[in-house]
Amino acid sequence: LAAQVVEEKDIGFGMLMEEPVEVIGNALELRAFDRMEEDIRLIGYFKSEDSEHYEAFKEAAEQFQPYIKFFATFEKSVAKELTLRLNEVDFYEPFMEEPVTIPGKPLSEEDLVEFITEHRRPTLRKLRAEDMFETWEDDIEGIHIVAFAEEEDPDGYEFLEILKEVARDNTHLPDLSIVWIDPDDFPLLIPYWEKTFKVDLFRPQIGVVNVTDADSVWLEMDDEEDLPSAQELEDWIEDVLSGKVNTEDDDDDDDDDDDDDDDDDDDDDDDDDDDDEEDNDDDDDDDDDDDDDDDDDDDE
Repeated sequence: LAAQVVEEKDIGFGMLMEEPVEVIGNALELRAFDRMEEDIRLIGYFKSEDSEHYEAFKEAAEQFQPYIKFFATFEKSVAKELTLRLNEVDFYEPFMEEPVTIPGKPLSEEDLVEFITEHRRPTLRKLRAEDMFETWEDDIEGIHIVAFAEEEDPDGYEFLEILKEVARDNTHLPDLSIVWIDPDDFPLLIPYWEKTFKVDLFRPQIGVVNVTDADSVWLEMDDEEDLPSAQELEDWIEDVLSGKVNTEDDDDDDDDDDDDDDDDDDDDDDDDDDDDEEDNDDDDDDDDDDDDDDDDDDDE
């Protein structure tokens, strides 16, 4: 199914942009940059394309194509809007309101690569066809916190806004990374996900998924009409990170169900044995009656 999605979306592997860094030179391009909230992106301000610091920035960009987007500006007016100083680089995490300025300047290629490698897992990230495999393989100790929400649906939009609030308040937690999936982006996978996870994707959902065996545990919402508050989501996420909520508990429940099934099977077997014994006794009685009748006939 995943392969079908890749084929449908015409996604290739090893994709490289013509240029590893896109240059922003005016206010219109800057507005387009600001709207890219789903992407990990960096932007730096440099003196010119001939700058050795820009060259280091470009070489670092080549190592993260096509998953992380790099931008640069050589215009003072654009840099002023971004509050960037010369040779300074800002790192934008998806869905965060403010960027992080990478410490130190000027930055070498090694400095940039080290920082990006350490911070490249976002607190909230969207599963997209072009990088779905890389995202899914980037699990934390074998699990993902997964949220399903349709952005075009009113409930889905509201739930997504709550997720963003929770992510912004907890971005300091290194082990927190929520994968947001918009079911509308993967119509071929909806039946598979609903069958595997046993959830209704017409409603917002959030749960823990084991990437090895696809076991999952989902947040139970007391009222189907009301979405969880940001505080309720934070409390649940805290339970996940502490291990209080995990997919192994679901395995225990399944084992109990299996044991119950085994007990039922044993009871059925015992009942069958009793029935067989009763049938055998009846057959023996019938045989004795037949023998008595034969003896009477011989006497006559």
